[in-house]
Amino acid sequence: MPFVRAKKTKVYFSRYQTKFRRRRQGKTDYRQRRKLCIQDKTKYGALRYRLVVRFTNKDIIAQIAYARIIGDVVLCAAYSHELPRYGVKVGLTNYSAGYCVGLLLARRLLKKLGLDSKFAGIEDITGEYSVLDPKGEYGKPKKGKRLPVVHDGDGVTRPFCCFLDRGLARCTTGARIFSVVKGASDGGLRVPHRPTRFVGYDSETKKFNPAALKDRIFGVHVAGYMKHLQENDPDLYKRQFSRYIKEGIQPDSLEKIYKDAHEAIRKNPDVVKTAKPKNPKHYHFNKSKLSLTERKQRIIEKIEKLRSMAQQAEKVVDAGDEEESEDDDEDLLDNE
Repeated sequence: MPFVRAKKTKVYFSRYQTKFRRRRQGKTDYRQRRKLCIQDKTKYGALRYRLVVRFTNKDIIAQIAYARIIGDVVLCAAYSHELPRYGVKVGLTNYSAGYCVGLLLARRLLKKLGLDSKFAGIEDITGEYSVLDPKGEYGKPKKGKRLPVVHDGDGVTRPFCCFLDRGLARCTTGARIFSVVKGASDGGLRVPHRPTRFVGYDSETKKFNPAALKDRIFGVHVAGYMKHLQENDPDLYKRQFSRYIKEGIQPDSLEKIYKDAHEAIRKNPDVVKTAKPKNPKHYHFNKSKLSLTERKQRIIEKIEKLRSMAQQAEKVVDAGDEEESEDDDEDLLDNE
């Protein structure tokens, strides 16, 4: 059968619907966003919160947001560039840093809402899988069954519930985005999830190893790689871990650094506002607009400059004419 080119007719263009701008740019998955933002009609006026997690080249962004017609409203936020205040000065985008950011977000939000004393979370990190139920107790929901529902009017304070908004990130087992989920869950938030995407889950045997996840939370994998390079390739170790060497961080001290960071986050998760300089430097890449008086003065300066250039040119011409006249006089004398 010969190839027949599909022609886009007038009917096609009349029925064509332009996609949203962020869909055309490949920035937003609107199918996912609709499922995260839509709320049941029986819960009219109730907000549906999202745990928005984004990884960049140098930072981790975690936010608690809810949707409004005018746009999203961010209730609370935490970033990995805040971790140096808690002792984690390097490796701000790895798995361990993601756990710290999730823990910081959870404790900061609960303190803001006055729920930090009721939902303390898990202080002794073992890597075990557990989720906060609506009654505020950690448990392991059975497969195929939802967590128990607590109805209003029974005098029970329910934990803050939010759902993971992963954006365009892939849901692969061991992805760093789920380290933030684990940190937020251990920090006292109810984030519905399963252990199938955590480090330590084996898809073949369908078993989860909590010890592997615990090692990843405390940076044992980074310490092991540092020791390996120290023994086998010292030059690569100096290049790849130059910031660790500059800060004086050794492989054996990483676990203690993250433990101290977790304690410091729980002790004081508040936002610290940096003092801005009174007269900051402003970098202007375009020329500033001149006022009327400045423009007039600029025209006067241009006119004076042109006049001076014309006077100099006249002097040069007069000097040349005098030299020519002198030469002519000399020629006449020689001829006589």
